[in-house]
Parts: sequence; structure tokens; C-alpha cells
Amino acid sequence: MSIQSTHSAGQMEDDSNIREIRSMKRNAVLVDGVVLNGPIIDSSSGEKFVEDVYRILMNELVYKASDVNQKVCEWQEPDQLKKLLDLNIKDNGEPHEKLLQLCQNVIKYSVKTSHPRFFNQLYAGMDHYSLAARFITEALNPSVYTYEVSPVFILTEEAILMKMIEFIGWKEGDGIFSPGGSVSNMYAVNLARYKCCPDIKQKGLSSAPRLVMFTSEECHYSMKKAAAFLGIGTENVYFVKTDDRGKMIPEELENQIQRAKKEGAVPFLVSATSGTTVLGAFDPLDNIANICEKHKLWFHVDASWGGSALMSRKYRKCLHGIHRADSVAWNPHKMLMAGIQCCALLVKDNSGLLKRCHSAEATYLFQQDKFYDVQYDTGDKSVQCSRRADAFKFWMMWKALGTTGLEERINRALALTRYLASEIKKRDGFELLWEPEYANTCFWYIPPSFRNMEKGPEYWKNFSKVAPTIKERMMKKGSMMVGYQPHRDKVNFFRHIVISPQVSREDMDFVLDEIERLGRDL
Repeated sequence: MSIQSTHSAGQMEDDSNIREIRSMKRNAVLVDGVVLNGPIIDSSSGEKFVEDVYRILMNELVYKASDVNQKVCEWQEPDQLKKLLDLNIKDNGEPHEKLLQLCQNVIKYSVKTSHPRFFNQLYAGMDHYSLAARFITEALNPSVYTYEVSPVFILTEEAILMKMIEFIGWKEGDGIFSPGGSVSNMYAVNLARYKCCPDIKQKGLSSAPRLVMFTSEECHYSMKKAAAFLGIGTENVYFVKTDDRGKMIPEELENQIQRAKKEGAVPFLVSATSGTTVLGAFDPLDNIANICEKHKLWFHVDASWGGSALMSRKYRKCLHGIHRADSVAWNPHKMLMAGIQCCALLVKDNSGLLKRCHSAEATYLFQQDKFYDVQYDTGDKSVQCSRRADAFKFWMMWKALGTTGLEERINRALALTRYLASEIKKRDGFELLWEPEYANTCFWYIPPSFRNMEKGPEYWKNFSKVAPTIKERMMKKGSMMVGYQPHRDKVNFFRHIVISPQVSREDMDFVLDEIERLGRDL
């Protein structure tokens, strides 16, 4: 009985489809040589493709994310990789199986940043809740500028901004998520300039005095780019000397401000750094804030890397004084693993400064006579029009783990960093260059052939090749990824970063063992 019923239902569905097709043919309209009679897309084949790709993602990325037996990367030279990926675009579409193979190849030859032995950048690991949130936003394809088209994501962004403001220590504030910490820093420079010289928005740079901004010589390069993009000029970025730990020296900041004033320039912004890129250093915020208050300067803190320490009761002291800042850049996609990109600019001012500075009042988006509260149309605060729902993945992750869970991640990552530093100090052939303040561990590996050599110019010339050679070998082997760079008077050294909760103490031991294996013959 059930079989006959199912068959009857199927027959009825087929008959309905046939009638629909016939109706479409009868009602077809010809416009500019195109027959308009129903959708052109075959949804069934697209749905099947999504289902198959999802299985590949689960099998090749999610399930294998914490498997140290997998390679971090499958290195190929660019010319060979071009051939393997079949990058050419053709007139006709590729078949289903070919597309799935392309997806497999993309995964195979990409760097596995979620691998427990990826220590190369200031982001790593996989948070499953954030990943699921990204699946949702990718499928919904929202643009976060008005409440009418993005109600859920407007509200989740507001909620997460208010929570981040609370952790900074402000009673109120404003903010916006941006496409990167570099853009957040650029926002801050623009806000500071607008506060100093509001006429620039309408009249342009011709109406402005010579403006000077101050930041440390260890700052992120985006500060220099911001000056270039905004027409301030890179020569008007005064770099302040740092101590041997990479922290801005307040007395040197005072000297630079006095220098600018004597030159007839107008100081308008100081940018401190909480978590420098190479050393992971934190500038003395309280002392810098005192100087900013004295000279009435906008105080910005680039906490893109180090801001997440605010969530740890043990390590938030690294950012002591951040509540005195006028603006803060904070990237949850770094230490908190919210997934690239997830970056917020937070502003202490709650009077609408952010909107006044950036708004263009487009009447086709930001009509003032809408049927709901237009304060929720937040897009005019941004220099972007289309804007991704980046806050949602952080909101979902925070909801899943709670503040306690995020704090545990930070504390564990920094404990592993301390463990690695202690092991480096115990091992022959390894030299720790600075005690880590955050999750950055900087060290040399010195091969046996270098250990008894006189340290003259020829030594340093040859020794500078050690880290790049070991890096090449680890990449081609696919065993792990650790970054290197020269810095100040130090030739190339390794900079190791711990973030992911999937990293173990054994992985720390593996890093040192592997570097020694790969470099002992140099």
C-alpha cells in the first residue's frame, strides 16, 4: 500500500512538472533575442555540488585539522602549481567531477593554517563555532549597512562592539568592524585628523596646516600607509625610539612632539602599540596617555595583536592604561581565532564622531523617513558600502565558549610560549634573544659549525643564511612553518607564534628537534 501511494505521489509530481514546463513554453517572452521563461540556473546540479564540496571540507579540513601526521603544506614552485591547478578560464563550464578535483587540489596545495604546527603568522588554528558562523554568512551573503537588509548582523555587531568596549574599560563608546587592522588604524588617523581639523572633510588638504603624527619605530607599517593614503605624508610620521624590548620611550615621544612644534607643525595623533609584530612588545600606555593629555593629542592604541590579552585576568596588565585611549584597533581573528577577517575599531567618543567623519548620507540607502529606528542603519560610519558580517563569527564563538573559555585559550597559549622559551635556554645551539612578553618567541639556532667561530662580519654574513635555509627545508618537507626575519642589529632569527588550543607541549619540543634536524649540517 505504501509503495503504491509513493508511486502515485511521484507520478503526480512528474505530471505537475510537465504541466509547469508546458505553461512556461506557452508564456515565453522574447526580449533582445533572449527567451524569458523561467530560471536559467539548474539548482539541482548546484545543490549537488555544494553537498559534495561540503563532504570534502569535512573530510580534508575539519576532521584532519588537528592531525600532526598531515603536512602543513605541499610545496610546489609557482610554474608547477599553475599547471596542477589548471588555472585557465574557458568558454564552456567544466564538468562536475572536474570541479570537485579542482577543489581537492586547492585544499591539497594550500597551507593548512589550522595545523597544530603552523606557527608562521599572527593567526592560526580552527575554531569550529566561528567556522560554522562563516558558513552561515557565506550562504546568506549579507551586506551590513542597513537594518532592513541585515537586521541580525547589525544587532550582533552592536552587541559584540559593546562587549569589547566593556573589556577596554570604557563606560560607553562606538565602533565598526573593518577589513583588517590596517584599515582600523587608518580610520583612527582619519578620526584624529577630523577632530583636529574638521574642515578638511569638505575643503580638503589645502585648508589644513602641516599635521604630524607620532608612533614607535616598532609600529605596524600600516601607520605609514595611513599617512600616505590620507595625504598627511610619510615624512610627517615621526617615529619614536624604543627601548631594547621594543617599547616606546615616553621621554623620546615628548622630545619628538616638541621638535614638531618648533618646526611650526601641528601634532594631532599618537599611536601606541600593544603587541608589536616581531617582538610582541607592549608600549607603556599610561605614560603615553599622560603626554597625550598634556598636549591635547588623540591617543590611539593599535592592539590588533595584543588586544585579546584584555580577556585574561592574568595578562590584561600588559595593556594597563588602555582605557585612557581615544580609539583602539583590536583583531579577534588573531589570538582569539575568530577567522580572517575579524577586526574592530573601537572609539571612546559616543557623540556620533565616527559617523560625522565618514558619512556621505546616500539617500538611496540611508533614508531618514524609514518605518523603523534609523539609528540601526550603521553603514554610514564606514568608508565601505558593502561590508561583510565579520562580527557574527566572533559573536557565535564567544556565545559557545564564554569569556572563561576564551581566557583559557589565551592563558594556555602564553604558558606554551613560556615553556618553549625555557626549553630554548636549556638546549645547546639555541639562543633566546628576548624573554617573551606575549606569544612571540624570538631565537637563533646556531649549527655546530658556527659555535666556535669568531663573530666578525664574515660570521654574521654566513649565519644570516641559516634561518632562511632551515625555513626552505621545513617548507619543502611540509613538517611545520615558523617565520624568520632580521631585526635592528640582529641578523635573521626565528619568530615562533603560539595561538591554537590544538597545539601541545609535544609540538613545542618537535619545533626545536625539527629545526636541529634540518639545520645541524649547515
